[in-house]
Amino acid sequence: MRGEYKAYAESSSRIAQAYLCSSGGNTVRIRLLDDKGYLTIKGPSVGISRFEWEMEIPQADARALLGLCKGGVIDKTRYRVPFKGHLFEVDEFYGDNEGLTVAEVELASETEPFEKPDWVGEEVSDDPRYRNSHLLSHPYKNW
Repeated sequence: MRGEYKAYAESSSRIAQAYLCSSGGNTVRIRLLDDKGYLTIKGPSVGISRFEWEMEIPQADARALLGLCKGGVIDKTRYRVPFKGHLFEVDEFYGDNEGLTVAEVELASETEPFEKPDWVGEEVSDDPRYRNSHLLSHPYKNW
């Protein structure tokens, strides 16, 4: 993915995230997004859709919970890039995942039409290697 998206980004945030558990497609994630903390629970994928529940938690609690997570921490910058009526979230990874950049767009349904920007590359929605929980145990540098 080319870096052109940065020129069009309306904002960006630094993210640190790790997993309290990840099993059978279910994950419990802790995230620090700039100065805010979040607890997120995700269910298994059904097609390219997935149940997600998220709650903001105090930053100090998120930092403490990150310390309980095993397997490391994902470190990335997220760029929010509007494009033709949709918002693309582009994650640029660091550390063991340096060199990996992934774009995601939230849709109302899997069949909602959208135009893909020129700077978006290969479609990887169905490839579990690109899930953050997978990148901790199988980092991009080892692919």
